[in-house]
Amino acid sequence: MSLRDALLARIAETGPMPVSDYMAECLTHPTLGYYTTRDPLGAAGDFTTAPEVSQMFGELVGLALAQGWLDQGAPAPFTLAELGPGRGTLMADILRATRGVPGFHTALRLHLVEASPPLREKQRTALAGMEVTHHDSATTLPDAPLFLVANEFFDALPIRQFVRAGAGWRERLVGAEAGALAFGLGGPAHPGALAARDDVPEGKLVETCPSAPAIMAEIEARIATQGGAALVIDYGDWRSLGDTLQALRAHRPESPLANPGAADLTAHVDFEALTLATPRLAAAPLTPQGVFLERLGITQRARMLATRLSGAALDSHIAAHRRLTHPDEMGTLFKVLALMPMGAPMLPGLEP
Repeated sequence: MSLRDALLARIAETGPMPVSDYMAECLTHPTLGYYTTRDPLGAAGDFTTAPEVSQMFGELVGLALAQGWLDQGAPAPFTLAELGPGRGTLMADILRATRGVPGFHTALRLHLVEASPPLREKQRTALAGMEVTHHDSATTLPDAPLFLVANEFFDALPIRQFVRAGAGWRERLVGAEAGALAFGLGGPAHPGALAARDDVPEGKLVETCPSAPAIMAEIEARIATQGGAALVIDYGDWRSLGDTLQALRAHRPESPLANPGAADLTAHVDFEALTLATPRLAAAPLTPQGVFLERLGITQRARMLATRLSGAALDSHIAAHRRLTHPDEMGTLFKVLALMPMGAPMLPGLEP
């Protein structure tokens, strides 16, 4: 049975489902889900993340985290964690770039939160020689100082969608029409997460991410009491407004309902919601990825690496720098949020 058939059978039995249930089934179904059955990254996959574009991304992220560790007194031991580590490329670059930071590698304990069995294997290969502890969720991360990075993690968490209807809302659901999956609206609803959203006009859509606050609470519990920093890098903006649910297959967009289980489903991150879920932490001003990387010296690093390159390799390197930083590519669409203990020095590149 295909996932499409399984979803249509479920809808026939129990009725239309929230978008969050549809996303969860598409991405993490035990035998038919997108992340449980394939490696989605790279040219042969469906999308390419910043660490796969260039080593410079991970190097600068790693050095920023290491400086934060030094600024907080170099606690030892500490947890170095990543949510959704992909193939392990970002963490491998972080570890390589921080090898010269005195005491950093001796003090770190490496923990990865990853749901995909195929990607766990990729991570073990990329991080060969390192002791790695995998987790199904952030709830089991150690109770210790936590320096954490989440790059393109929150965009893949299931979302719910609500349309303003008078004083309340109607939830967007996935149902069936003429034997095919189709969007529709449920009855009147009053979701608590949207109680303060009086800025939304009639008929406009807002997205919420039910699982994000609980994940952020786990991060906050460790950083607020033990120290550390969380660096969240993703596409989105300060506040959700509008339909951002999208599907990507073979690097091309398509309808989110077209190929359940065979396409990557994501939605823009509401960074305001992440910040509101961590009231005991200090948040840096939301910063475009391009600005963050330029402040950390990516152009200087690019020029240094370019001296060793020529021909097609040099052209590819120049294109990678542009892709990471230019406003028309990843530079503005992707944002960077840092969360720190109250009173701690902010991570480099994100100072107010």
